[in-house]
Amino acid sequence: MSNGPLLQIRGVETFYGNIRALNGVNVDVNAGEIVTIIGANGAGKSTLMMTIFGSPRARAGQITFDGTDITNMPTHEIARLRIAQSPEGRRIFPRMTVLENLQMGASLDNLKYFDEDVEKVFTLFPRLKERITQRGGTLSGGEQQMLSIGRALMARPKLLLLDEPSLGLAPLIVKQIFEAIRELNKTQKLTVFLVEQNAFGALKLAHRGYVLVNGNVTMSGSGKDLLSNPEVRAAYLEGGRH
Repeated sequence: MSNGPLLQIRGVETFYGNIRALNGVNVDVNAGEIVTIIGANGAGKSTLMMTIFGSPRARAGQITFDGTDITNMPTHEIARLRIAQSPEGRRIFPRMTVLENLQMGASLDNLKYFDEDVEKVFTLFPRLKERITQRGGTLSGGEQQMLSIGRALMARPKLLLLDEPSLGLAPLIVKQIFEAIRELNKTQKLTVFLVEQNAFGALKLAHRGYVLVNGNVTMSGSGKDLLSNPEVRAAYLEGGRH
């Protein structure tokens, strides 16, 4: 592996038409870390996640993964480097069963590990095992989120990108999902890059965090430091404890 960060984002600018969504963003994610981006709605968090995968493309700057420049690489080739994503809004296959959804996530190179990987997902999310033959569309929001993360894990990623995993879910389910992320990081040393509106939960979970405001990183530090930072508390944490 390269020395330096597993994922390195340098001076990235992304546009929608003529509207600049990211304005020279710099972010590092080191191997084995959980790193979070927090910010208000429309700050550019999801855009940053999508730019890593090349959709939309960065118009300026550079994105490197494990020493490879992926800035202009096609999305399917980026995925092949073992970056997996659980996108905002979950986007599972509603007509497919839980097991079929997991099959869709499995990488063709790793089919020999399929049964072992499915078991790992079921150990992490026992609820999915109970629903193995159910169609994705009939699951609750929390179960769909578990399935979305499970499907991403089937690719045996080096880096897992999670976009708003707690969105629209009950606090108890959010707690389960954050605990599962912590468990993955601890036991499998999985590197996780997390975009979250639930700043309190995300900063408690993350080793380090970045604050994104209108497409600019305005602050960064350890999760603990950002949690206790008065500006962060005032902007994102007042009344926002989950």
